[in-house]
Amino acid sequence: MNIKALIIFFLALGVAACESQTQDQGRAISTLSGTAVLRSHNPQQLALGESVYKQHCVECHGQHGEGDPNWRQRDVDGMYPPPPLNGTGHAWHHSKQWLKQMILDGSEPGKGKMPAWGGRLSEAEADAVIDWFQSLWPDRVYAAWVENQQRNRGLR
Repeated sequence: MNIKALIIFFLALGVAACESQTQDQGRAISTLSGTAVLRSHNPQQLALGESVYKQHCVECHGQHGEGDPNWRQRDVDGMYPPPPLNGTGHAWHHSKQWLKQMILDGSEPGKGKMPAWGGRLSEAEADAVIDWFQSLWPDRVYAAWVENQQRNRGLR
């Protein structure tokens, strides 16, 4: 093996090691204010969330969390259709606690058709679903969510 090939091999090995470490420990993303946020996901939590989502949520919110195309307009019943959960809707405007409450308690009467899942899903399953659909969010949406949470601690 010549020296160039050896150097390239060790550089590639180093890059692969760094990428592996980043995937295990998450990665930093920047918010609009310049704050670095660590974005990491527990693989077991995501697997549970995806499984629960596919079993209970996919029928209304879509295979990839895309929601109803007309989610911003009331339907013939005067209700809002299921919104996207993939980062293209408004879920990122809400705290994790609010999202969990929506999953467990359902939508407010007259505002939507979200059923209450509290009798069928545990709080841990609701948390896992939220973690899963948040993993679909682009970095800029997730960063905006984090900033929103820091700004509005304790609010919806």
